[in-house]
Amino acid sequence: MSDDEPDLDAAYGLKTPEDSKRLYAAWAKSYDAGFAARMEYCLPERVVQAFVARGPRGPVLDIGAGTGLVGTHLAAAGLGPVDGVDISQEMLDVARVRGVYRRLFTGDMTARLDVADGAYGSIVSSGTFTTGHVGPEALDEVLRVAARGAQIAISVSRAHWEAAGFAAKFEALAGQIAGLELKTVRIYGDKAEGDHANDVGYVAVFGKV
Repeated sequence: MSDDEPDLDAAYGLKTPEDSKRLYAAWAKSYDAGFAARMEYCLPERVVQAFVARGPRGPVLDIGAGTGLVGTHLAAAGLGPVDGVDISQEMLDVARVRGVYRRLFTGDMTARLDVADGAYGSIVSSGTFTTGHVGPEALDEVLRVAARGAQIAISVSRAHWEAAGFAAKFEALAGQIAGLELKTVRIYGDKAEGDHANDVGYVAVFGKV
């Protein structure tokens, strides 16, 4: 890793949407071959596995699509059509090259997406709902753009589940969601190194009532 390449500590230190835009603009070109390869970043695959098990239907929205790692696994599973949204245009430019998305567009989950109510039959998100990125309050926006009966899979770091308010938010949404399951998954592979090598996350899978 070069001295000026962003890292996980920088990502977890994000405070504002503008911080996110700056960091991921700088990280976009090296993200897959650098961080994702070095850490054996397996969370996107684990999230898609949990998502597929719930029998999702299209169209699918990939929230925090980044460089398209989730989209690649969705395509391999035969799910689609898939749209992707991310706060970073530079990350989406990398995702576009993969050719697995119907549409890619920028959006800020801490505000309101340029998406109609109930537009998506299913929603998936890996690595976006966490401290410094998108907090639990954005789950309201997820439910707004999800169709009735939509299946949803969202990853949350186990370290942030209670501390960042995700547990409390899911309890508050009890009347709007059904069939909530928390699946524990490793975020990185066996060859990962550093302070975050053994990080574990939850994949929250649930349906919109």
